[in-house]
Amino acid sequence: MTSFGPKVEDNGVTFTLWAPYQKDVKVKVLGKGVYEMERDDLGYFRVHVNNVSVGDRYKFILDNKMEIPDPASRYQPEGVHGYSEIISANYDFLPSSRVKMNDLIIYELHVGTFTKEGTFESAIGKLDYLKELGVTAIEVMPVAQFPGKRDWGYDGVYLYAVQNSYGGPLSFKKFINEAHRRGLAVILDVVYNHVGPEGNYMTLLGPYFSSKYSTPWGLTFNFDDSGSDEVRKFVLENVEFWIKDYNVDGFRLDAVHAIIDNSPKHILEDIADVVHKYERIVIAESDLNDPRIINPKEKCGYNNDAQWVDDFHHSVHAFLTGERSGYYADFGSIDDIVKSYRDVFVYDGKYSKFRKKTHGKPVKDLDGCKFVVYVQDHDQVGNRGDGKRLIELIDKESYKIASALYLLSPYIPMIFMGEEYAEKNPFYYFSDFSDPKLIQGVREGRRRDNGQTTDPQSEETFNASKLSWNINEEILSLYKNLIKVRREYLTPCSRNLSIDYGNSWIIVKYERIFIIYVFSESTLKVNYTGNLVLSSSHQFPREIKEGVYTLSKGFAVYKH
Repeated sequence: MTSFGPKVEDNGVTFTLWAPYQKDVKVKVLGKGVYEMERDDLGYFRVHVNNVSVGDRYKFILDNKMEIPDPASRYQPEGVHGYSEIISANYDFLPSSRVKMNDLIIYELHVGTFTKEGTFESAIGKLDYLKELGVTAIEVMPVAQFPGKRDWGYDGVYLYAVQNSYGGPLSFKKFINEAHRRGLAVILDVVYNHVGPEGNYMTLLGPYFSSKYSTPWGLTFNFDDSGSDEVRKFVLENVEFWIKDYNVDGFRLDAVHAIIDNSPKHILEDIADVVHKYERIVIAESDLNDPRIINPKEKCGYNNDAQWVDDFHHSVHAFLTGERSGYYADFGSIDDIVKSYRDVFVYDGKYSKFRKKTHGKPVKDLDGCKFVVYVQDHDQVGNRGDGKRLIELIDKESYKIASALYLLSPYIPMIFMGEEYAEKNPFYYFSDFSDPKLIQGVREGRRRDNGQTTDPQSEETFNASKLSWNINEEILSLYKNLIKVRREYLTPCSRNLSIDYGNSWIIVKYERIFIIYVFSESTLKVNYTGNLVLSSSHQFPREIKEGVYTLSKGFAVYKH
């Protein structure tokens, strides 16, 4: 039996709630009645009710008569404060895509802004487009129920409930099934470092949250203090739930640097164990530059399959845009791009001016498929304040170079929705809270910390962030061709490469191809011969031989 949430059986439903802070709990089922629950020694309350079935809605009644939704609710049709609804776990799923790490080309999307309608159903209509683009996996930003109808998803408070405004549980299952029908994997973005500030009733129930640690975004789960066994179970069963009930192919773990766990076995290792039990994958977002997250267990690692590399993004972005504010103060040299190609992390044990301390650790011989790189993602665009995408910050030829740099890197590439056709609409931070004090705090915080002048609470900000689908065919064609080149000529996961470079050019040589990147007109020496496979402009010769060339801004791929 699952430890959390309702279990639908042939003869009714068994309700379960972990609430050790409570003495007496009842479950109120709309139109059916109120039922006393029995408490065990660990603080679990349970009751089996015969005349309850799928579609019924319920709340729990606490000692003080307060009525609350189920923190392990499977569906919140009325939002974070409304009744929980019993749903069926049954669904006729197609087989999982079982995507391999060496085949991953990820496409990150936000359901609410990916299409005009902002639903799973409408996103299904774009799956053929994504298949034709050449990606192999869709990374869906968090879908756990959050307040209101507009949010990035990181303010979720019901880990087991699919967002109602996106279409709810059945629509998400259909989306996943249709992705699998096309051979596309679905990676779900999940948040285990905190819960959102509105609609969280777990503080009334038990030690779900740490009294020792905190995050900038909200309460953090208690993974290592009194009562943490059940909290760990709450999270680990959630991982299993998304696999068994939704057939997801993998997970992206949000900001694991904000997960603090001093247990003998870290929760990240536990999560990896659950995921690997079902032959799925887990990718961590971390700004620690710490290979322990992805190192295997025999090297005392947490055994996650891959982790994001912000250093790669920062290196490319700072060099191409000239920006030096915030963490970009640590970047800006062409040497940083070269180092990220060679060593993954730019900061792998060296002093960071921005952090005012030594940061990171070398990755040593870990292969390229342990790392996910990008030149845009939801954070790097949305946290700018003005929400500007890279195409609005640099010229088109530089944009092409940036795209090639990461799509033809030795690492797993991740496209942020719309960048593949040079989407120009911004991607702002947006929310839909109902608490006036919280709303004021969000507005002031985004203005102070991010320089966001648009109101994050307004529907206009949300609508302005939706993709326009005004496709730049030249850029879209380039992305498709870059993905084809990657598949045909790069050895998956191999970091075996050599680099020549100067002040404004880089030549990256792989086993079968070499790529010339020219950031501004340069005279450079080419030490290889080859035939042109793909280029960003017509200036590059069809056949190149060893020698000295003067070339304008652009890139070219040669087969040698």
